Amino acid sequence: MLSILIPVYNYNALPLVNELVKQCNTCGINFEILCQDDASNSGENAQNQIINSFSNCAFFINDSNLGRGKNINSLAQKAKYDWFLILDCDTFPAQNSFIQNYIAAISESKSIYFGGIVYEDKKPEQEQLLRWIYGQKRETSAVLTSNLLIKKDVFLQHQFDESVTKYGYEDLLFFSVLKKNDFKITRIENPTFHLNLETSQVFLNKTKTAIENLFFLYQSGKISTDDSKIVKAFEVLKKVKLIRFSNFIFKKNQDKIERNLLSEKPSLFLFDLYKLGYFNFLNSCKVSKTLSVSRM
Repeated sequence: MLSILIPVYNYNALPLVNELVKQCNTCGINFEILCQDDASNSGENAQNQIINSFSNCAFFINDSNLGRGKNINSLAQKAKYDWFLILDCDTFPAQNSFIQNYIAAISESKSIYFGGIVYEDKKPEQEQLLRWIYGQKRETSAVLTSNLLIKKDVFLQHQFDESVTKYGYEDLLFFSVLKKNDFKITRIENPTFHLNLETSQVFLNKTKTAIENLFFLYQSGKISTDDSKIVKAFEVLKKVKLIRFSNFIFKKNQDKIERNLLSEKPSLFLFDLYKLGYFNFLNSCKVSKTLSVSRM
């Protein structure tokens, strides 16, 4: 019936597994819950090992870091049931009927369902504001693999691209491949809370890593302009020959923008400009290296 796959990294997944076991047992379904820490060497794994004591549940630890997508692929190879429910370890069902809602959806004969992500209404401390505001304003309307129900055969035919080993945009590429193969994602009202709020500085650093991933995917031809607003905006700037000017503006204002993003009133408009600016910067670095090599 249902294999629940939970990629873990430096997080206590035990409360989530407890809740899922309770809901699956209430539904009376055949299930398994497979969790796998991606070589985080975390002290949280002492608690995570308790998962192995539950019926139909297992907790594994990778010998080396695979990256989120490859970690999920690895879990999928271990799974035995016809449907996969992929959940991030720092999520938690918003409803007691979370599993039941997905079981009802399975009977509709579609292949992929996204239940949604929500954030708690309580405003966090200033150091976590950027992550919270971005999550509430952007992620709640996005389609992500942090709460995704998908048929096993569909996933195994179109797994995560394992060339993406760092944080960021593995979802974008995954959904791009599904779209190109004419699969549709059905969104239903079955959300999970996103619980783990990083500090704004950590989130900003991870965003830069994600943009580096996006640039790699763009340069390698794995995504198109239709897949990303950042890539689309970059292509427009390139067409009107404003890349160099845009990069100049970004470098001149980068520190000022970062101060805003770490403040008590972070602007998502500036955050968007920051991501585009960093993407432009990566392109200019590539061009500079190419010119340097050609002049040797």
